Amino acid sequence: MNNLRLTDMIKVLVVDDSAFMRKLIQEFLREEKNITVVGTARNGEDALIKVKLLQPDVITMDVQMPVLNGLEALKKIMEDRPLPVIMLSSSTKDGAEDTLSAMDYGAVDFISKPSGTISLDLHKVKSELIEKVYAAAGSVPRKQDSAGTENSIEHTSFYPTIENEIKTNNKANMEPEAELPVAGCQKVVLIGTSTGGPRALQKVVSHLPKDLGAPVVIVQHMPAGFTRSLASRLNTISPLHVKEAEQGDTLQNDTVYLAPGGYHLTFDQSYSTIKIVLTQEHPRAGHRPSVDVMLETAAELKKVKKIVVIMTGMGTDGSKGLVQLTHKGLAGVIAESQETCIVHGMPKAAVATGLVNAVCPLPMIAKKIVEYVNDEG
Repeated sequence: MNNLRLTDMIKVLVVDDSAFMRKLIQEFLREEKNITVVGTARNGEDALIKVKLLQPDVITMDVQMPVLNGLEALKKIMEDRPLPVIMLSSSTKDGAEDTLSAMDYGAVDFISKPSGTISLDLHKVKSELIEKVYAAAGSVPRKQDSAGTENSIEHTSFYPTIENEIKTNNKANMEPEAELPVAGCQKVVLIGTSTGGPRALQKVVSHLPKDLGAPVVIVQHMPAGFTRSLASRLNTISPLHVKEAEQGDTLQNDTVYLAPGGYHLTFDQSYSTIKIVLTQEHPRAGHRPSVDVMLETAAELKKVKKIVVIMTGMGTDGSKGLVQLTHKGLAGVIAESQETCIVHGMPKAAVATGLVNAVCPLPMIAKKIVEYVNDEG
């Protein structure tokens, strides 16, 4: 558990094989009064030495480096002494795959370099970098086992206790709506997540049954170029068909649609069909895709019950959209519990709306989704 307080100085180790990039990142971070760069490293091997010597709170790590690359260094760090690590990656196909592997190994988050390995325009992601360092400092890194998966946590006693504490009148006060088949679906599962989301999604999507009986639509905060790789990876481990959403896709049961990076995902309903509409309207609170945008448009779907899941992520995205769904066919709202979140911001904000029906640790979320989908109440 990371015990840093907001008033504490955050010690950062910057790892990059480019002297120019190391200098630029240092300059950005040193402008923050609560951040101090305690050192730099030119490759993964150098980083492992500096981690032991300097005891940083957060590491920024380039992926592609000589001697020992960022992925190998990350694995060793997470095996020996888990620390919050933010990966810096290119937006190429290989870069996207490496980034997703880094998430599997335990990286807290990543930043896409605007123009490749040496990005002279790194200032474009300066605010994002600073924001993610602060978020990482308050995150909970998860130690990985030899298979590259998060060590299991026993939740059986915790889960019912927390769930019973969340009592809302949402379902009781909601007027029942007549069921209307929409392209074979009467319910839709809407998932929103951010920091820590790729790994969390793997655990949820892989445990949904192939005959779920509802479509699943996901907004994961990711830039363009990364979501297609994530959808492909999820498709290999899920009983459901997983795809990156495309303009005009008709929602079908037992299919998972992942919003593409750089686009808001909205819905258009016509008679018996719901189609996906992708837009490039302004980012909402810095996000495109935005969970709020997805939920706000989902609120307008008639006679379709919505099951909402808000998982790990910094910020409050999803809470405003959740409010828009009130009394509009809201079948159930699930928030990931703090104990399994990498960053608890988004689920915490969702709970604060008073509309959450269940707070679940990550291993229980798929089961709860199935319960709500099968609930005919």
